[in-house]
Amino acid sequence: MKEDLQRKIVLNLPNTLTLVRFATIPLVILFLSLQGRWGSFLAALFFGIAFLTDILDGYFARRYGEITILGKLLDPLADKILVCSTLIMLIAMGRAPAWIVMLIIVREMAITGLRGIAVSQGIVIQASSLGKYKTVFQSIATIFLCLHYEYMGIDFHAVGIVFLGIGLFLTWWSGWGYFKAFYKSFFT
Repeated sequence: MKEDLQRKIVLNLPNTLTLVRFATIPLVILFLSLQGRWGSFLAALFFGIAFLTDILDGYFARRYGEITILGKLLDPLADKILVCSTLIMLIAMGRAPAWIVMLIIVREMAITGLRGIAVSQGIVIQASSLGKYKTVFQSIATIFLCLHYEYMGIDFHAVGIVFLGIGLFLTWWSGWGYFKAFYKSFFT
């Protein structure tokens, strides 16, 4: 009985969507490694599917009360691995500035560390709405940078760089909010 309940909690719809997101990561990397428009399109498509699973898993978890400890661990981990690994591939392809990607990854690692320290002390620092906007802008930027080429008269690379710049700003602004929350939790 207890095993059935644990299996149900682990294999709920939100966690399954998160696992699908993990499964798309190698596909995005594979398609980015193929040169040309077709590989770029497929990488953007699978990144977009992964981004959609992120939106849906959060919606279903809250809507149906299926928020689990496993989901709280895997969901942000899947997001960070997906975005960071794709952005690193885009650096290698000359599509993303290394300094922007570095600043995004440093912030992600720092906040993950802070949240880990807080959790070890029984304090949960919730994701802010600003952090969610950050994820949206980073993801849209990444999709545009994967597409890279001009389609229908739109320079997808240029649009992606603009979104990445906005995403960088939101990344650090929301990061500052986490540092303030951490400071208030431990030092006031």
